[in-house]
Amino acid sequence: GQRTNIQDGSVLHVTHKNASNPEGYPLIIGDEVTIGHLVMLHGCTIKDRVLVGMSTTILDGAIIESDVFIGAGSLVPPNKTLESGYLYVGRPVKQVRPLTEQEAAFLSKSAENYVQNKNDYLNEVHDIN
Repeated sequence: GQRTNIQDGSVLHVTHKNASNPEGYPLIIGDEVTIGHLVMLHGCTIKDRVLVGMSTTILDGAIIESDVFIGAGSLVPPNKTLESGYLYVGRPVKQVRPLTEQEAAFLSKSAENYVQNKNDYLNEVHDIN
């Protein structure tokens, strides 16, 4: 998606069709998503304005609705849906509380910061040549 950032060490995996899973699970990532370091995304759907904390694993068929904050080290089980507007943490992940206004605003700001970092880097590389 637009203004999405995937940090170092992350693994992105699409689950292919087979006898036990005739549909397969595509990997879909929306706009303004921040994926932390060492995250594993395995055949899941992540909608817009989501922050996935470092070392989180999201498994096949899970759906992360827009405007969700997932704490570091969390595990989202297969086929689980995380409802919009909440903070989730744990192994397995549990809904903790609604996001504050500041946290909800941070989801877009985080994506914007990484886009700016990318632009700054590209401008520096261009200036060197």
